Amino acid sequence: MASIFTKIINGELPSYKIAETEDFYAFLDINPNSKGHTLCIPKKEVNKIFDLDESTYMGLMAFSRRVAKALEKAVPCERIGMSVIGLEVPHVHVHLIPLHTMEDARFVSKQKLSKEEFEALAASIAAHLTRA
Repeated sequence: MASIFTKIINGELPSYKIAETEDFYAFLDINPNSKGHTLCIPKKEVNKIFDLDESTYMGLMAFSRRVAKALEKAVPCERIGMSVIGLEVPHVHVHLIPLHTMEDARFVSKQKLSKEEFEALAASIAAHLTRA
């Protein structure tokens, strides 16, 4: 059965898309640790990051870096944290989290944003991609 992320890629479920290439997709986490929390995923459904073939792994890192640079321009923060820990979805995903304090990296406190805030944020980050 397809993962929730594969369903997002296929357009079966909605997302606040930031970027998409032939091989990768970036979108806002709908349960963010901090405003701007973004997920970068390969379109190829693989459960564990180190099971990706080397080309896809390196491509995911390059894609994530590009998105992180845009995210940092769009969302004021101390830095962008990166985490690959997701056990809840069996599909590789890189968390890019704008960090203000170390609490933002803990996956304990979650931010609440409106649909309009998500849409504006996604558009802002995407706009910075061309300049990243």
